[in-house]
Amino acid sequence: MSYVPQQPPPLPPLTAGFSGVRGEFFRLVSRGAAIELITLGFYRFWLATDIRRHLWVNTAVDGDSAEYTGRGKELLIGFLFAMAILVPIYLAYFVVSVEAERYQGFASVPLVISFYAFGQFAIYRARRYRLTRTVWRGVRFWMDGSGWAYAGRAMLWTLLAVVTLGLAWPWRAAALERYKMQHSHYGDLRGDFEGRGWEFFKRAWYLWLVAPFALVLFPLLPFVYAQLKAVEWRWWLSGIRFSGVRLESNLPGNAFYGLYWKVIGWFFLLSLVSSVYFGGVAALTASLSGPDPDDLSPIQFYANHVPMLVAMALGYIALILALNVVMRLYLVRDMWATVLASIQVHGIEAMANVAAKGDLASALGEGFADGLDVAGF
Repeated sequence: MSYVPQQPPPLPPLTAGFSGVRGEFFRLVSRGAAIELITLGFYRFWLATDIRRHLWVNTAVDGDSAEYTGRGKELLIGFLFAMAILVPIYLAYFVVSVEAERYQGFASVPLVISFYAFGQFAIYRARRYRLTRTVWRGVRFWMDGSGWAYAGRAMLWTLLAVVTLGLAWPWRAAALERYKMQHSHYGDLRGDFEGRGWEFFKRAWYLWLVAPFALVLFPLLPFVYAQLKAVEWRWWLSGIRFSGVRLESNLPGNAFYGLYWKVIGWFFLLSLVSSVYFGGVAALTASLSGPDPDDLSPIQFYANHVPMLVAMALGYIALILALNVVMRLYLVRDMWATVLASIQVHGIEAMANVAAKGDLASALGEGFADGLDVAGF
């Protein structure tokens, strides 16, 4: 009898771990916000890189942490290239709207469609950039496929979702995620996505019914949105495949309730503080003003109130940056940790003998994403 070697039994599922210290992340984003204020926002490229590096390096599977190799300089260059393309489009639209004011409303339609297409292209290419800067066990993730092909699919699926009043959205999410995952790779392992739109719809159909009431009753809206995001995360994670490797998530539907309400609470608190600040600046300016404002020309009025305008602008920028710190702390770091705690990885042995493959992608897509405000992590 010939000897037939037996395959080793599959390893038990592994959990993903996150070891990042919350206080360290808070100091990182707080310091980054202060530098953003000094640099008029240009530090955000380096801050985004530092945030990703913190999240990646503190995320471990089977005892091995991920590595993020992106650089802030790459994001800045990609942003400048993207602006070189987007700014002429803005200027051309402005010229056309001035020359034909009565057609301006119709002229905005192709502009919105163009920017939506650019936005979807940017989402795809930004993900491609992030994947090629993600390394685990010395092997790089990478991505191929066409950003414009993805944008075309996204536009058609979005049109269908609009026509069906949002009911087609789960199928849109499944189709687009399948395209992205089937063009994603870890070394020579090809990705796939097995989530189905019907599965997503079955888990969240009741939220579509509640959503119109939630838009009117504000206290209900955060619960509905948080529930939807939790359902989407669990559905998405459980559909990811890389050859024999698959993820499974047990994220509960109420996992994000506290995070969203904390953000809302901080928003109201910071808004109250800023209102007191703005009122104080206005009162101080009024007490120090000389002539009656009605006796001054517009130029003299603004010249006499330059310090107030500067103080108001700084206060507004500080408010925006403080809100960014809050959102990055709760909706990026804490959400990341919450999601990772729900993940189990099956079939990790399929990644034992992976051959490195794939090239680095440019940061142009990330630049478009930043310029169109569709960037993510």
